[in-house]
Amino acid sequence: MSFAASRSARSSGGRRQRGVLLPTLLVLVGVVVAFLILARFWTEWLWFDQVGYSEVIRTEWVTRALMFVAGGVIMGGAIWLNLYLAYRHRPMYVPTTQQQQDLDRYREAFEPLRRIAFIGGPILAGFFAGSAASTQWQTALLALNGQEWGTTDPQFGIDLSFYMFTLPFLRFIVSFLMTTTFFCAVAAVFTHYLYGALQPMGRGEKISRPARIHVAILAAVFTLLIAINYWLDRYSLLSNDGDRFSGASYTDINAVLPAKAILAVIGVFVAVLFIYTGVRGNWRLPAVGVSLMVVSAILVGGIYPAIIQGVRVGPNEQALEATYIQRNIDATREAYGLTDVQVQPYSAETVAEAGALRADAESTASIRLLDPQEVSPTFRQLQQNKQYYNFPATLSVDRYTIDGQSQDTVIAVRDLDLAGAGQSNWVNDHTVFTHGFGVVAAYGNTVTSDGRPAFFESGIPSTGIFGDSYEPRIYFSPNSPEYSIVGAPEGTPPWELDFPDDSAPNGQVNNTFTGDGGPSIGNIWNQALYAARFGSEQILFSDRVTSESQILYNRDPLERVARVAPFLTLEGSTYPAVVDTDDDGMKEVVWVVDAYTTSNEYPYSARQELESAITDSLTDSGEVPVAALPDYINYIRNSVKAVVDAYDGSVTLYAWDPEDPILATWDAIFPGKIQPISEISGDLMSHLRYPEDMFKVQRELLTQYHVTDAESFFTTADFWRVPNDPTSDAEVPQPPYYLTLALPEQDQASFSLTTSFIVDDDTRNVLTGFLAVNAEPGNTPGEVAEDYGTLTLLELPRDETVPGPGQVQGNFDSDAAAANELNILGRGGSEVIQGNLLTLPVGGGVLYVQPVYVQSSGGTQYPLLRRVLVAFGDEVGFAQTLDQALDQVFEGDSGANAGDADVDPVPDEGTGTGGGDGTETPDVDAQQRLNDALAAAGAALTASDEALASGDWTAYGEAQTQLEEAIADAMAAEQELAGAAPADEGATEEPTDTATTG
Repeated sequence: MSFAASRSARSSGGRRQRGVLLPTLLVLVGVVVAFLILARFWTEWLWFDQVGYSEVIRTEWVTRALMFVAGGVIMGGAIWLNLYLAYRHRPMYVPTTQQQQDLDRYREAFEPLRRIAFIGGPILAGFFAGSAASTQWQTALLALNGQEWGTTDPQFGIDLSFYMFTLPFLRFIVSFLMTTTFFCAVAAVFTHYLYGALQPMGRGEKISRPARIHVAILAAVFTLLIAINYWLDRYSLLSNDGDRFSGASYTDINAVLPAKAILAVIGVFVAVLFIYTGVRGNWRLPAVGVSLMVVSAILVGGIYPAIIQGVRVGPNEQALEATYIQRNIDATREAYGLTDVQVQPYSAETVAEAGALRADAESTASIRLLDPQEVSPTFRQLQQNKQYYNFPATLSVDRYTIDGQSQDTVIAVRDLDLAGAGQSNWVNDHTVFTHGFGVVAAYGNTVTSDGRPAFFESGIPSTGIFGDSYEPRIYFSPNSPEYSIVGAPEGTPPWELDFPDDSAPNGQVNNTFTGDGGPSIGNIWNQALYAARFGSEQILFSDRVTSESQILYNRDPLERVARVAPFLTLEGSTYPAVVDTDDDGMKEVVWVVDAYTTSNEYPYSARQELESAITDSLTDSGEVPVAALPDYINYIRNSVKAVVDAYDGSVTLYAWDPEDPILATWDAIFPGKIQPISEISGDLMSHLRYPEDMFKVQRELLTQYHVTDAESFFTTADFWRVPNDPTSDAEVPQPPYYLTLALPEQDQASFSLTTSFIVDDDTRNVLTGFLAVNAEPGNTPGEVAEDYGTLTLLELPRDETVPGPGQVQGNFDSDAAAANELNILGRGGSEVIQGNLLTLPVGGGVLYVQPVYVQSSGGTQYPLLRRVLVAFGDEVGFAQTLDQALDQVFEGDSGANAGDADVDPVPDEGTGTGGGDGTETPDVDAQQRLNDALAAAGAALTASDEALASGDWTAYGEAQTQLEEAIADAMAAEQELAGAAPADEGATEEPTDTATTG
């Protein structure tokens, strides 16, 4: 073989190799991408199947697929058909003009790409249209399965199901068809123009007959759809937002409504004219018709309503709008569950008298002193135990029966925190540190003698009222790892860290998960799928992945509920409860999630921005998460209580409001997935409560809709607002608070959710109302207490001035005795924290209570309750216990005992903290020395002020010296008290399990 031939052969072989390499790489990339997509979908199915809601994902996928196909076929098919018809009916002979000569070049360039454009363009348009249509899967299901509402609208007399279910889907269909027709018209006109059927610049015939018919039909269809849209606008008027109220106004009903009907008729008429033009070829008539539509839209749809509003309504607005305002009031109160609000006038006294609280003994005994927003660091310091455990920033308020009495409780789960687990590697992160352990609970109405929470459940292993009767392992929680691999064959030594124990080998007790909490990864196929999903090849090769292994993921309770019930709107946070769900004596930790059915289509109901309504000082600070929310709503029901088992992650949905038509519709779509309320055990029932987000939405509406008379509503003179949180630096509303209290004229206290209202005036902070909802559903299995959900609104006299929360906080801060002592407590390395300001309608007036915490300003920080502030009218009390502070305000005897009445502010020598951690309390007289030092400092401050005012600099210097000595004594006593706290656990040793092997 010659050299040239050899080189040619090598070149040819190289080209063949390069030619084969690229397709091979593309195929491999395609296979990898396909496998990743398959892994995602397959693992989704495995997860839903394991949790028992495969029907939900199947229905969603099937509906989305059908909507995608329908949308894609309609859009893509229509565009292709119009391109095909326009090309097929192109003129065979095109007049020779300069315009056509210019187009010849474009036709020649386009012709090689025509087939690709005519096929690829519709496919691409169909893909995007199908994707958009698939997002409307819930709208389609509601329209096809909507249940009767049983109530009609006040204008047309149509059942509300039409507005809530059918109308949104009709609006979507019309909008989709209008978009499709528009793009079809663009494609048809472009093709006709390109191939000479449309010659707007030439002489003679401007458009060929086939093109004329084609364009005329498209114009007729588009105009007919506009007419349908005008007709549907008539019904949508009932959900419009006006300047003063939502829903159709006088002008809407008497001017806009008939205008929409006229425009719809004109649209149909113009559509007929376009058809006529397609046959006859006269474009003047549809041109006149289109002009008529435009002029009518301006005159009838715009100018005429403006004239009616300005000339007829403006001078007589209050009288003419009264009917429609009343519709808005009635619909809003119905849509937000406010129809049965019990309004009571409350003549609040402002003068504190001895014995005034005697009739409110049950309420005062239950006043909560632990602020769940502030005591998390204290829980963490006293009960964290190891650095790989943690507590949420804001704890939960619940109630438990202790010694036969219901006690308000601050409770938290000891959650797993991988950030504190030390050495991070795949084995530790996903097979050793798999779960948290136990709950910690403290009395809400009292503390120990040194200001710590009085725990009734604490420690590891847990000790307290629950004892060994509950499953303490927390595998599912808001802060669980992304995924954990658990389970092993019987007889395998356990490697999951359970809890630290000095008496156990290696200083810890291990455990093996035995529940059914996640999909199996006991076979190589599932292992490969999950390795692809999580990007973790260790799943394929680790010895910790066995034939009995399960993979736990999607472990946040809110996320689990959102996935199995995508049709529900969820509460922003969840709370734990220790309950007996099966009445078998063994309790378990569950997460309770409140869920809502919402809509934005309720006729005449006020539209509310949901995120704005539920924002307060807790959510604004980011300490309480906010779930994904719809932008606006005008209807809400707490229709579902969801329960997630903290051990195995099982999700149960209970139909809390079975009368809700939206829930009934979803129950028809997913039969059997929502359990009846009769399935709720008595113990679980006792820990359910009225949800905060629902209450915050209702209180926001009640700032206006406590006014039920249309004429008074029109003036807005009696509108209120929710007070800002006086303890927050941001201008955000005060959160509602859970309290056990008896309202005036109630014989028995109940667990309630409360809030206050002030005048709608930025310059005055005067209390105008107090709202409480009975949040106690009782403890009867499958039966909700009759009073649950009852909203009671106390309206204060408009001619009296009762201090609001902001004004009371100002009184606290300016009170001489309290201010001096708080200034002293806040000096010398300490920091004063003022807790939640509680409002209670007791003693014939309004009582305010605020716990005061002190913590170190650096190093180990955890607040301890040191003082309590109390106000009634203008009287202020400030003492070490709530009971003492109440007596100060009510002339030495309040007439009732607070929950901390039996707490001696001076700790007994040698007693424990009550926290279950075995720490010794400080010296017996440390507290007394602190009290004496604070009193001496207060006297020195007073003497300093007097000397400064009189110009006696010698006396001023002596007073300052006394002040410095008193502060030094107070600091020493405070440090001695703080010295009883356990050391920071940040340096504790790591678990010595075989966490670095395997």
